[in-house]
Amino acid sequence: MNFPLLIARRYLFAKRSTNAINIITGISVFGIAIGTAALLLVLSVFNGFEDLLSGLFGHFNPQIKVTPAKGKSFAPDSLTLSRLRGLPGILLVSETLEEIAFFEYEGSQDFGVLKGVDELFARVNDIDSTVREGSYQLSIDDRNCAVLGAGMRNKLSINVESATQALAIYMPTDEPAGVLDKPFKTRFLYPAGTFAIQQDFDNQYVLTNLAFMREILDAPAGTVSALEIKCEPGAGVSDVKKRVREVMGEGYTVKDSYEQNEAFFKVMQLEKWMGFAITSLMLILMAFNTIGALWMIVLDKQKDISVLKSMGATDRTVHRIFLLEGLLLTLLGMGIGLLLAIGLYAIQKTYGIITIPQGFLMESYPIAMRSGDFLPVVATVIGIGLLAALPPAQRAVRVPAFLREE
Repeated sequence: MNFPLLIARRYLFAKRSTNAINIITGISVFGIAIGTAALLLVLSVFNGFEDLLSGLFGHFNPQIKVTPAKGKSFAPDSLTLSRLRGLPGILLVSETLEEIAFFEYEGSQDFGVLKGVDELFARVNDIDSTVREGSYQLSIDDRNCAVLGAGMRNKLSINVESATQALAIYMPTDEPAGVLDKPFKTRFLYPAGTFAIQQDFDNQYVLTNLAFMREILDAPAGTVSALEIKCEPGAGVSDVKKRVREVMGEGYTVKDSYEQNEAFFKVMQLEKWMGFAITSLMLILMAFNTIGALWMIVLDKQKDISVLKSMGATDRTVHRIFLLEGLLLTLLGMGIGLLLAIGLYAIQKTYGIITIPQGFLMESYPIAMRSGDFLPVVATVIGIGLLAALPPAQRAVRVPAFLREE
């Protein structure tokens, strides 16, 4: 065995001359364990929220979305749609058309986005599973219906159970009008249900059928603002996206689910690593306990260091002994911390002991532990531990080969 490592291991578990050193060492290990567990759990909680929001976004945004690079809408020809639906890996292609509109319901008014969707839309993203009131119906017999986001429903004070009160839709028109003519179209929808996904969608979207949307916009048949695609189970989204881009050609933007919410996920990643950095500062403060513990060990083992030097041990050897002592102390605390974090993760995942106040979509904090998070945690903890071991190691080097007896 490596000689400095052998000595460092013996010093780690050896008896101390005073009990205070054992207490300080124990506090040091405990601090490293708590810091390590905190680092891993902070990353896991952010992972949990990211997975949760990704799932929620998936109830509105498709796996792949095709939009025009310029303008708001386009009219794909039947051949392009046929080729698109026949591509390997594609299960469904939904046509949607949306535009900003003004809504009024029994005196309550607000702006929002009116989105016309076809009958495949609910199968592309399972939005019907997010309906909290009423039902997912975009038309009933000869009446056009609307399914509203929960935020829009609250802002307009809509009663979904009322079968007689209609939601007025005001849409600007491009047709030339006289002095007394109104510069917008007015149509009516009957609220059928309310969906709750995520605040950005809930507060602005109202869904209706595609035919109604084309009629109120005076859009030609086949006009869409996006083609929303669901891939077959097991199909590689990146490969399918590449094939879609080849079929659509230039002039179109093809985005996967991450790219559709890229700004949001980048902010989530920034917040995640900012939380990691703040928790690392806490670990740095705890590292002063490690410095104190190692310094006390150096003072306690001055005679041993002097004997080692008199037997031929170099300053480099002594320095390595106490660097390894700090590393072993750090590894012990880190190991305990990792086990603690995994245990708390399993308890939260199984029982949800840390709950969220009422009014949220879930009852307990979401959490997801990823193997890729272990590397930055381990590297950070070991790096801080080695830095904490440097001052005591330098102090050990200054111990003379022959101590004066007092």
